[in-house]
Amino acid sequence: VQLQASGGGLVQAGGSLRLSCVASGRTFGSYGMGWFRQAPGTEREFAAAISWSGRSTYYADSVKGRFTISRDNAKNTVLLQMNSLKPEDTAVYYCAKDRRANYGGGFYSVEHVYDYWGQGTQVTVSS
Repeated sequence: VQLQASGGGLVQAGGSLRLSCVASGRTFGSYGMGWFRQAPGTEREFAAAISWSGRSTYYADSVKGRFTISRDNAKNTVLLQMNSLKPEDTAVYYCAKDRRANYGGGFYSVEHVYDYWGQGTQVTVSS
């Protein structure tokens, strides 16, 4: 499995960006997907996740109400729409694939449930 993240860039505070993560392989639709982010000098943190079916979504409190995660299983793609961006959203954003197939529970915010990671895409929000 390979994950290719894109869509990052430089945006002013209050602006929007949409991140995309395309996955290789035929079983994309069986696995939940997550987005994590890492700011300079900090540990990587959970941002958002979506279940394999797309029916359940999960967000960190810091992005709730501003970010929206979605997926298109026909295109092996997961999206992260980021609105009302703040300077503190500046980070490298990583997409990741859940190791649990057809999983209907929670616990998407911990890194160890993910087995494949994308290369990251830089998001910079200027004040």
